[in-house]
Amino acid sequence: MTVFSTPHFDDHEQVVFASDAATGLKAIIAVHNTHRGPALGGCRMWAYGSEEEAIADALRLARGMTYKNALADLPWGGGKSVIIGDAKTDKTPELMQAMGVAVERLGGRYIVAEDVGTNPDDMVAVHKHTDHVRGVKGEGFDPSPATAFGCFVGVKASVQERLGRTSLQGLRVAVQGLGHVGYDLARQLSEAGADLVVSDMDDAALARARAELGAESVGLDQIYAQDVDVFAPCALGAVLNDETIPKLKARIVAGSANNQLAEDRHGQALADKGVLYAPDYVINAGGVIHIFHEGPDYDKQTAFAHVGRIAETLTAIYERARAAGVPTHVAADRLAEERFGKAA
Repeated sequence: MTVFSTPHFDDHEQVVFASDAATGLKAIIAVHNTHRGPALGGCRMWAYGSEEEAIADALRLARGMTYKNALADLPWGGGKSVIIGDAKTDKTPELMQAMGVAVERLGGRYIVAEDVGTNPDDMVAVHKHTDHVRGVKGEGFDPSPATAFGCFVGVKASVQERLGRTSLQGLRVAVQGLGHVGYDLARQLSEAGADLVVSDMDDAALARARAELGAESVGLDQIYAQDVDVFAPCALGAVLNDETIPKLKARIVAGSANNQLAEDRHGQALADKGVLYAPDYVINAGGVIHIFHEGPDYDKQTAFAHVGRIAETLTAIYERARAAGVPTHVAADRLAEERFGKAA
């Protein structure tokens, strides 16, 4: 397989292979589109089964960031980097510093941030060799509250669209996954008067949700079939698939998980079933918006006001989807493409 022949190649502007013998760094940096500005995207460290898998992941994720940043109304394009290796055993400060050198060589075309397998401490190491980095420890560096808030306003916009309601009082919401974002979203939903059904692998998280939020907890496989108004996937990707979609009783799917559709066709399957789908890369963009605002001049009110505009973006996407007779994920892609110039 070559870069150009893989189905994940989508006219990416630049793909860079970086290595450092001293630290063992083997990385791929993919710059998808810079029409709106430098390409921003996280650095993922993963023990890929092959170099082909790593290339595919970098290309796919970089493209996704172009669409996410465009719909988040950020002056950034989309990019992503992957480091081949086990983050638990292979990652060292020196390796992350070498990654900083690789990023610096791109001269600002790519801005790196944390992702799966990397964290703010790693970005500190990267920062030793480049200023083209976000997510370094500092004022306002934790993006998870912003991600949760973006999902909350997204749920409200979706409820208004599908159910014609401005209040969440008395609605039933199924929250799948109670990590930092999922639990915070559940808390906000509870405070707004929603009744919660939750699932998670962590028994302690479930106990906390029952005690603090009055939530009902169910098994991992039972969450899909709950008699609820909203299903909020906040854990793994690909949870909307041939097996789970027929089980759904919710009229709305709106959550923080990435890549919720197992395949693109599942967006159509949701539409055919009458389920309103909040495209994941739109509703979960609070984190990247927050990253844009972080730094010494960080102002929480300004940052969260920007995150709040996710509701307006979703409303515009729903209107477009109705007018064009297309699923919401298709309408979202078209709007993003207009914003970053692909349609032109």
